[in-house]
Amino acid sequence: MKNNEIETKEHVVITPENLLEHWQGHRRVTRRVIEAFPEDKFFNYSVGGMRPFADMVMEMLGMAVPGLEGLITGKWVSGEEANALFSKRAPSTRAEVLRLWDETTDKINELWPQIPPHRFQEVDVAFGQYEAPMHFIVFYWIDNEIHHRGQAYVYLRSLGIAPPPFWDRN
Repeated sequence: MKNNEIETKEHVVITPENLLEHWQGHRRVTRRVIEAFPEDKFFNYSVGGMRPFADMVMEMLGMAVPGLEGLITGKWVSGEEANALFSKRAPSTRAEVLRLWDETTDKINELWPQIPPHRFQEVDVAFGQYEAPMHFIVFYWIDNEIHHRGQAYVYLRSLGIAPPPFWDRN
């Protein structure tokens, strides 16, 4: 019966491939924001008591690959280990941070296809701290990046530098 087929058919709003492209689009914008910073300001500039952008970038880097590994396997680094990853010191040059950014981007692309599709709907405790459905955790990673990039936009504007357009995710 057609009605039964319609009622039982799964409706997909976004595919895993679309979600990855969305995230990687944001990562491309964030990479351009990193490039826009003067070398010294990237590591030392702060407004209103916020952390330097280099520290925020290291948090994003510390979350991405270990997060995907946890999403894939269900085995997460502990809360203490996660906090150490999220607060790891930045390398001494912006070029080195960009190299890490690019390596992480490649690793995300490598790991993403390994996520079992059902995992996006499962509830797990990410990093031993955050209990939620796994799609929520992925959205959190993206939201966290956007949030910190917004802080970086404030920094750049206060330095008289026009940030890259946030809507250009190519």
